Amino acid sequence: MSDVDGVGAPSRWTHTGFAQQIHFGSGAVDRLGEVLKGLGARRALLVTTAGRFASDDGARVRAAMGRLHAASFAEALAHVPTPVVQDATLQARRDAIDSVVSFGGGSCADLAKAVCWFAEQESGTPGASFADRPALVHVSVPTTYSGAELTPFFGMTDPATRQKQGGGGPTIAPLAAVYDPELTLATPARVSAETGMNALAHCVEAAWSPTRTPEAEAIALAGARRIHAALPAVAAAPDDRDARRRMLEGAVLGGRCLQNGSMGVHHGLAQLVGGRTGIPHGLANAMILPHAIRFNAAGVPDTIAALATALAVDDPADAVEALVRDLGLPAGLHECGVTDEDLDAVARIALSNPNVANNPRPVTEDDARAILAAAS
Repeated sequence: MSDVDGVGAPSRWTHTGFAQQIHFGSGAVDRLGEVLKGLGARRALLVTTAGRFASDDGARVRAAMGRLHAASFAEALAHVPTPVVQDATLQARRDAIDSVVSFGGGSCADLAKAVCWFAEQESGTPGASFADRPALVHVSVPTTYSGAELTPFFGMTDPATRQKQGGGGPTIAPLAAVYDPELTLATPARVSAETGMNALAHCVEAAWSPTRTPEAEAIALAGARRIHAALPAVAAAPDDRDARRRMLEGAVLGGRCLQNGSMGVHHGLAQLVGGRTGIPHGLANAMILPHAIRFNAAGVPDTIAALATALAVDDPADAVEALVRDLGLPAGLHECGVTDEDLDAVARIALSNPNVANNPRPVTEDDARAILAAAS
């Protein structure tokens, strides 16, 4: 948290260092059982998708968990529907698990964090401080670049209202994350491109966040630089292990900067669009990001200049737009199946989104609609 002096860097801030260990490198997943044991885990629930569970990598994860693998929930879905959260939470309770391993993209990590959060609520011991011990140990094993594997918050979608809500707290951040670039090789190039844009967006918004700390800002700019350089290489050659490693390093920074920097209008609108229409969160990020940068430019000129330096470009918005084209992603939200009716509905509720409310430049309903129109 921080106080911002004008449009510059925060003048007063509190930086929180979460109890969290990161294991990075080729073959890191094979140490998963050791990581779990070190955290005191005895009965772990594997949370993943059906496809990841059935894959060779899924078998490798289960083998690494060994006897600590007590149960599996392989029904994770995009945007984390609330009925899926309920089912996973019930299974965790039924199987008396004391730990969770999320394996997959952001939806898997968010589902696992939701299970941990509801377990704390049910036990009556929700964490009040980052120094508290979580009710359930969570070790994340990401296969995309979402950043959710490090953060203390999660999102879930109500299928009836098609709106995203969330929760979290200081003890919901995973205690450990295992980043193995080999596990990203099976991630399709399109998914890599979309989640890579999500990681870039995390860095951009953390860099101008009113609640950022100096460390979060520095990490965000370093992450933006790495991601902007590595993501085109991943898209061009998905089997390039070195490109995957460099991109995953950037994604680590994209998740880390969120721990002490909040999101703004860009992520708020992306969440609302995704919840209403079902398009992937990373895709919504890619469509909206350059226009959110243009909207905020006048309010955060120092950040825009820092981003331009980090990316080695003249205009960050133009550079992001060019990156989206180079990745072969759609040109706008309309090409993704989003209608004007959807955009009108999102704009009407935009100001109720906490991320939109926390944007460094005040946002009106007309502003939100104009950003969405530009992204269409």
